[in-house]
Amino acid sequence: MVEFEIEREGVRLAGQEAGEGPAVVLLHGLTATRRYVIMGSTALERSAHRVIAYDARGHGRSSPARRPEDYGYEDLGRDLEAVLDHAGVQRAVLAGASMGAHTLLWLALNRPERVGGLVVITPAYDPGSNDDLARLAHWDALSDGLRTGGIEGFLAANGELQVPEQWRETVLRVMRQRMALHEHLDAVADALRVVPRSRPFGELSELAAISVPTVVVASDDEADPEHPQAVGEAYAAAIPGARLVTDEPGRSPIAWQGSQLSKLIADVASEAEA
Repeated sequence: MVEFEIEREGVRLAGQEAGEGPAVVLLHGLTATRRYVIMGSTALERSAHRVIAYDARGHGRSSPARRPEDYGYEDLGRDLEAVLDHAGVQRAVLAGASMGAHTLLWLALNRPERVGGLVVITPAYDPGSNDDLARLAHWDALSDGLRTGGIEGFLAANGELQVPEQWRETVLRVMRQRMALHEHLDAVADALRVVPRSRPFGELSELAAISVPTVVVASDDEADPEHPQAVGEAYAAAIPGARLVTDEPGRSPIAWQGSQLSKLIADVASEAEA
C-alpha cells in the first residue's frame, strides 16, 4: 500500500492505493473515512485491481475546506477528479457509499468521460425531500452536538439508534471508532450542515444520461433507516441498465460486508473492461 497527499485549491486530500490493474476509486460517506467503504477487504487488489481510496475534505486525515460552506457536491466532485488526475487515471470504476455515492453521480453527470462504471451504495439523496425542514434540523443537531460535545455529543444528538437490537452495540462501537479517526472534528461539523443541503443533481430523470455499467446497493430499512431502500430502488430504475442489489431478510446488510461489495465492484469493473 502506498499513501499519498494531493492539494486542490488549498485543501489537502490524504489517500492510499494498492494493487495493479484497472483502477477502482472508493468514496466514503459523511462522517466516515476511507476505511469504511469495503471495510478493510483486500479482495480487489488480490484480484488484479488498482484500488484508490481517500478521505474526503474535512474527514479523516484530509484538511478542512477553506470556508465552512465549501463541502457541497461540486466541491467533492472536483476533489474526486483531482484524485483521478493525480493517479494518472483517465477513466475509472467508482464505488461510493451515501455521500460518496452522490459524489460519484455528480462526476458521472458532469464529467462522464472520467467514469467507466459505478457502484452506488446506499444512496439517500431524494430530490423531493432534500429541503425538508425536520430533516435538515436533524443534521444541524448532529453538527452542533459534535462541535460542542465532541464524539459523545454527536452520539447523544443521534438519539437512540433505530436499528435491530442485535446490531445496536456493533453500530455504536463502529460509530465511535470511525469518528475517532478524524483529525478535524470542527470540519466534520461543517460538513454535517452543508452536505445534506447540497444537491448532486436536480431530478431523478437526469440519471437517465448515465450509460456505464452500474450496480445500486440498497439496504433494508430496518437495518439502515437513514438510507431508504426506496431511494436505491428509484436510482436503479432511473439509470438505464442498472442492476439493483438488496439485502436478504434477516441478514446483515450487504453494504456492511466488504467482501460482498468487493465482488460487486469487480463484476462492474469486468463489465466496464469488456
